Amino acid sequence: MKNESRVTPTARMIELGREESLALLASVPMGRVGFTQWALPVIRPVNHLVDGDAVVIRTHGGSALLNNAGVDQVVVYEADEIDPQTRTGWSVMVSGPATRITAPVEVARYRQLLLPWIDMDMDHVVRISAEIVTGYRLAGTRA
Repeated sequence: MKNESRVTPTARMIELGREESLALLASVPMGRVGFTQWALPVIRPVNHLVDGDAVVIRTHGGSALLNNAGVDQVVVYEADEIDPQTRTGWSVMVSGPATRITAPVEVARYRQLLLPWIDMDMDHVVRISAEIVTGYRLAGTRA
């Protein structure tokens, strides 16, 4: 077993601006939503789309996000793309209130744009407002 603590660091962490962070988030189809369930942190993998200053996801009626105070509460959404070989990549987190979208025109639009990855009725659409956007890039060090 390789001891990672003895490996010389080969990357540096660079803070990203809001626009670049949202663009990176929009470049990948999947991430993780974090919220509180019964006073404990919960993280669920979901596919998403970025629409302006919001992350949009779909979920089912029995989801913990809908039924355990995740919606109408502040949540965090995170996605990344990290290459373990080169130790480079990026990570973006969006924090803000999650609200259920109920306007029929909006729901229909998002149902066309965002197809679920799992074989379930994902009838509910949730928007996470990007109030706080934090992004970091792991860049290779210069020789």
